Amino acid sequence: MKKYNIMRPIMLIVIALLTKSLVTNLCMLLGMEAESAKSLGFGAMVIAALVVYSRSRRRPK
Repeated sequence: MKKYNIMRPIMLIVIALLTKSLVTNLCMLLGMEAESAKSLGFGAMVIAALVVYSRSRRRPK
């Protein structure tokens, strides 16, 4: 079994949640409705999670 790095999934979750929080708060500050801001924050969270996951799966050359 390969060595399991516990920090990768923790970092993925932390980055995704921070992205959601920041985008939602920024949208609310700019005057967007709460439901729309939450939806946009969720979309940003999914995109951030996919980017972090794909970058962590790459092997160094």
